[in-house]
Order: sequence, then structure tokens, then C-alpha cells
Amino acid sequence: MAKKKEKLSLEEMLEQALVNEEDRPYEVPENWVWTRLDNVAEYKKGPFGSAITKAMFVQKGENTYKIYEQGNAIRKDKNYGSYYISEEKYHELKGFTVYPNDLIVSCAGTVGEVYQLPEDIEKGIINQALMRIKVSRKVNLKYYLLYFSESLKIDITGKSKGTAIKNIPPFSILKNMPFPLPSIVEQQRIVDIIEQLFEKLDTAKELAQNALDSFENRKAAILHKAFTGELTAKWREENRVSLDDWEDTKMKNLTLLVTKGASPRWQGVNYIDDDSQTLFVTSENVREGFIDLQKEKYLENKINDIQKRSVLQMGDILLNIVGASIGRAAIFKINKLANINQAVCLIRLKDNVSKEFICNYLNAPSAMQYYSTNKVDVARANLSLTDVNNMSLLLPSIEEQKEIVRILDNLLDNEQRAKELCDVIEKIDLMKKAILSRAFRGRLGTNDSDEESAIELLKEVLREKI
Repeated sequence: MAKKKEKLSLEEMLEQALVNEEDRPYEVPENWVWTRLDNVAEYKKGPFGSAITKAMFVQKGENTYKIYEQGNAIRKDKNYGSYYISEEKYHELKGFTVYPNDLIVSCAGTVGEVYQLPEDIEKGIINQALMRIKVSRKVNLKYYLLYFSESLKIDITGKSKGTAIKNIPPFSILKNMPFPLPSIVEQQRIVDIIEQLFEKLDTAKELAQNALDSFENRKAAILHKAFTGELTAKWREENRVSLDDWEDTKMKNLTLLVTKGASPRWQGVNYIDDDSQTLFVTSENVREGFIDLQKEKYLENKINDIQKRSVLQMGDILLNIVGASIGRAAIFKINKLANINQAVCLIRLKDNVSKEFICNYLNAPSAMQYYSTNKVDVARANLSLTDVNNMSLLLPSIEEQKEIVRILDNLLDNEQRAKELCDVIEKIDLMKKAILSRAFRGRLGTNDSDEESAIELLKEVLREKI
């Protein structure tokens, strides 16, 4: 017979719960303690996919139970979804029941979204795409939520992983992640300060976003008028030109070259910290109407011997063809040796076509509709070079193209203003991260060094487990 596992005493549990000095990510005030996520909450992932199938779903009614799914976490909406199971099936899966104030975390779709379930939820269970977290009643739920949400986006040392979370860490890693624990009153003070600061930042972000949305809506309307002939109606009248003179053509008839780059990793080419080598332009750099080099990347020059067709020339149009930024287009105007990756399409036009006209067209609503219709959604949405070549457009004479570009330049002179608004929004997000980083280091000016050590709070948390 297997030997029954002996229960640990409170002191033994405390010894195991404290993080060794060498494993502490950073310094916190002396009256805080470092413990681990596993000690302050319980974690449970949803049942295997085969445990819940569509054949089990029933109409909502008396004695039915809701299936909570990733959409509830992503949308922060308790009512999202319409799947229910019978009382009999619920009792088979009741170990996955959620209750008010439980946290649910999306493990599929937009991964890492966290939602605190409100008091008035329907009784139900989580599906396989969610994780449930029950935070100790001795820990401030809002403090935990702020720390946990941020920990999924940055590693514990504060280095950003990027905004997109690919996977929830395995339980063996997640539960072992360090957690900075101050006294319960300090947790509340931190939450209060963060909420006050975030409220002001959210107001500023909303104003910036509204201004940006207004600009983008106006821009879309102007571009629509440009490529339907409305903007140059007076010019055509003055020059005795008809809208019927616009040529119905395809992109392939206007170009000398349509190609794309490649991943340097596939080509055995290394990144290099040397701006005398080849500038590597990716979809991150191709913005709507301009090349953004805030994050410059360079490759060894040998990439150009391997990928000769995608070596850039001044005046080439670059179009994003992979991922969320599909359809962003800009003209390459940088006097540097440069190449592109596989997410960027190079369009080199014939001399009798205005590159500014075509670039504006590629950013116009009609082009966006074309991308949406033709993109293939696999691991990441993408357009093929064939899709680019086969784009249809109405092409006016070179003189009218230039007139359209001139009018657009005058009407869309707020492009820099839009870029500044995007920068403001990004800076607000960075400020939030900085505030959280300071908060979890005890550097918001709220900590009282005379308060008792949080080790007493940790003991209370652990007593719940005995």
C-alpha cells in the first residue's frame, strides 16, 4: 500500500512558500515577501475537448448550465455564448464550475485575456479554451489581477514579450512564477493609486483615439472620392477629359516587378548590429504611407546575393501581404542598401505610372475590400503575389494621376498629425507598463515601512490550505 503523504506543518509550508533570494526577480521593500503564484491562488484548465462536444448542447431552460468559452474572457462579457448542457452532464463536469469573482483566462483565440466574473453570473462550467483561477480570499483580487495580467505580457524581469501572447505557460511554470506580496492594506493602496492614474491615462487615450478615428474616417472618404473620379471632376471639365477615358486595367500591366523577400533564417543569413550592412525592412516598418524606422534591423550583405530580386530601389512601393497589417503600403525613399522579408511585397512600376497615385490607391478603401475578399486565413492571413498582380483598378492619364496626387497631398496634410496620435497612444500604453513595474517593486510611494511584514499575511493564506 502506498504510503500516505504526510501533511506539512504551517512552518514547513511557509519555508516552501518563500522564494529563495537567488530566485527573486528584483528587490521589493523589506516588509514585503516573495512567494509564488501557486500559493495565492488555485488554477484549473478546462476539460479535454472530447469531454464537451456539440452533441451534448441543449436549449437554455430550467436546470441547464452555461458553457463559458474564450469569448467571455476576450470580450469581458458574462452573457457571451449560447451553449448549455443538461444537469446530468453538469454533474459529470462540476469540477470545472465557475463562481462569482473567479478569474477566467483565454487559452485560445486572443490568448491571455483575463476576466473577473461578476456576482450575477449564470451557473456553469468552463470549456477547454479557458483556465479558471480562484484567488485566496486573503489577497486583494484587483492587486492579483493587475499583476497576473501583466505577467502574461512581460517576463518577470520586466523584458517585454510583445503584445501578442502565443501560449499560456504550462502549469509547472505558471504556478512557480514569483509573486510580490505586500500587506493587505498596501495592496489596496497600490490598487487605488493605479486606478487613479489609469483613469487619467484612459481618458487621454480615448481622446487621442477619437481624434485618430475622425482623421481616418475623413481620409477614407477622400480616398474614395479620389479613385471614383469625384475629386478631379472640375479638372476633367477644364481639360475636356471624360471619366470614360479611365482605363480598366490590372496591377500586372503597370509593373516591371512584383516580388517578395524571404526569412533570413531560412537563407542562413544573420542579423547584425552594423548600419553599414543591409537595412532589413519588414511589415512592422511599412506603415500607411510612410516607412517607420524607429526599430531598424540590419542583415549581412550576403542576403542580397541570395535574394537579388527583392533588393530595394528608391521609389519602390512596399505592400504588407501577411498578418494583421495586410494592405499597408508606402514608398521606399531611403538612400540605403535594403531588402525585405516574406511579409512584404515589392511593387516596381513602369515609368508612365505615378508611384504616389498607386500607393494612395493601395491604401484606399476599395483596395482594402479587395484584400479582405482575397486573403487566405491559415496560421496568419496572407495575400499571394498573384492576388497583387490581379488587382483591378481604373487608371486615369498620367496628367490626371498627378492632379489627384496633388489634391490628396493638400487634403491629407495631417498625415504627420495621425502619426503623432499613434505615438501618443503607444506612449500611454508604455506609461501604464511603467506604472505597473514601479507598483510591483513598491516604488509608488505608498509603502509604510513601519507596517508588519507581509509574512504574517502569507501565513494566513497558507492556513487556508491546511
